[in-house]
Amino acid sequence: MADGARAKIDITLTPALKDVDAAAWDALANPPGERRDPFVTHAFLSTLEDSRCVGSDSGWDVCHLIAHEGDVMVGAMPLFAKTHSYGEYVFDHAWADAMRRAGGRYYPKLQCAVPFTPSTGRRIFATNAGVRDMLIAGAKEAARKLEASSVHITFPTHDEWARSGELGYLQRTGVQFHWTNEGYASFDDFLAALSSQKRKNIRKERQRAQDGLTILRLEGDAITPAYWDFFFRCYMDTGARKWGSPYLNRTFFHLLGDRMKNDCVLFVAEEDGRPIASALNLVGSDTIYGRYWGCTREVPFLHFELCYYQAMDYAIEHDLRLVEAGAQGEHKLLRGYAPTATYSAHWIEHRGLRDAVARYLADERPAVAHEIEALNEHTPFRKDD
Repeated sequence: MADGARAKIDITLTPALKDVDAAAWDALANPPGERRDPFVTHAFLSTLEDSRCVGSDSGWDVCHLIAHEGDVMVGAMPLFAKTHSYGEYVFDHAWADAMRRAGGRYYPKLQCAVPFTPSTGRRIFATNAGVRDMLIAGAKEAARKLEASSVHITFPTHDEWARSGELGYLQRTGVQFHWTNEGYASFDDFLAALSSQKRKNIRKERQRAQDGLTILRLEGDAITPAYWDFFFRCYMDTGARKWGSPYLNRTFFHLLGDRMKNDCVLFVAEEDGRPIASALNLVGSDTIYGRYWGCTREVPFLHFELCYYQAMDYAIEHDLRLVEAGAQGEHKLLRGYAPTATYSAHWIEHRGLRDAVARYLADERPAVAHEIEALNEHTPFRKDD
């Protein structure tokens, strides 16, 4: 896949992360001195593979793109050949349907992503810009080799998105709601930045949610197998109601608790010593990421307490810059979470579909920008003269 000028760079497809040196992968995915993202670590991605949540029979066939210069690994992309469009959070079902109706074949497609994880972060790991560009181009060549219709890079950084666009990928934007820690000394300090009515509403929500309950914050070894079992029960209930078939299994969470226990924070609500709700988070160097939640008994506002307010408390106490609480959810806006642009890049082999999608995205991008601008007018923060 390398051209003559880059002949010493060899790019290959790897069908399992266990075949890739963990230290070499992590040094590229989370370079020293840059923000650490737990989702792109060898531990997290290999846990998905080892638990069989991706790989055989999942519709996420592993084909990571790896670049070597001699014996040295100099670049990588987490890449999957997909036979469906689930677990991505950037929806392309209409594109697949258009291809089908035109008599073409949309699947398999190649997905550069962290499966089931709508969090922005590095997707193209490289020691320099030249290797990065080779990987972006190499993904197209991999698609042709594997007879895939397209390549989709979801939730990359803005810089990766911009460069992919320069190299021929179609550019798409979306919106999530993130909370930013503006150097608050306490949760009350954050509340002081809100309008009076919004401040009162949040205080009432927290009071009602916590009434008669004990809220636990569990980290590391404190997340015992019993708590993991309870959390998984919550996850399965929520997943069955939201998605029909939850993506992750108990083995995944068992391995996660074993391999990444120091990256996990579990908020648990207990009533008379019995857990009734829980929310799992992972923590990076400057961000706490809300992932999954569930309950065995409905309590007003408890979802907001465990998924949003507890994460904000944690971020303030640990001087973290951001809380990312997952995809969608305009209800987050009234609780201090601001609209934030997200990105994806798409290369489509079929010219007719590519041109149609390009026209669609040309209309969608300004609409998303307008939506973000309009949403910013409705944040709960004081609008002082």
